[in-house]
Amino acid sequence: MNNLPIYKKLLLLLPFLSFTGSILAQGTTAWTEKSAAKWLHSNEWKNGLKLDVHPSVNKVVFAQQYYKNKVIWDKAFAFLRDSNLLALKPGKYVIDGDNAYATITEAPSKTFEQSAWESHRKYIDLQYVIKGEEKIGVAPVATATVIKPYDDSRDAANYNAEGQYYIATPSRFFLFFPGDAHRPNIKVDGYDMVKKLVIKIKVVD
Repeated sequence: MNNLPIYKKLLLLLPFLSFTGSILAQGTTAWTEKSAAKWLHSNEWKNGLKLDVHPSVNKVVFAQQYYKNKVIWDKAFAFLRDSNLLALKPGKYVIDGDNAYATITEAPSKTFEQSAWESHRKYIDLQYVIKGEEKIGVAPVATATVIKPYDDSRDAANYNAEGQYYIATPSRFFLFFPGDAHRPNIKVDGYDMVKKLVIKIKVVD
């Protein structure tokens, strides 16, 4: 190979470079905040979805999980994109077996005191308010204090935490990964009933 002209060496390297690019795209190397933000803002993951993800999303973990389980994420986003969510009745909707499923609720929000911090290990939460508004708290699990240890049957642990609170509206959805404690379903004045979608997407290690 050392005796080959430079252009022929480059031609021989093209398949390798293409393969390497594919591996990088699938997240098998470390994502950085910069590369994950660039990927997020490219919107290639949306596949026509008009909604935006809330800015509180952990961009690096989102990129990692998306490329580890792209087929399932694409199905989840297709459900969000193609369903007439306002018309769907409350209940469970299977997207891909136990890899991804949706639940729609229509119920009163909770007072702040009735709400609770939680996190999950098996599933990622995609939470989207279809109609109405609610307040949602977000905090790193690493800074939270466990008050109810993780229960495998509920796929949940509960915490005391100091976090940032956001108003969830039909304009954006939230994503909560295992490292994200979240406190959803908090009442916003003027919105007694909230119709909400939660899509559970299996975590891939």
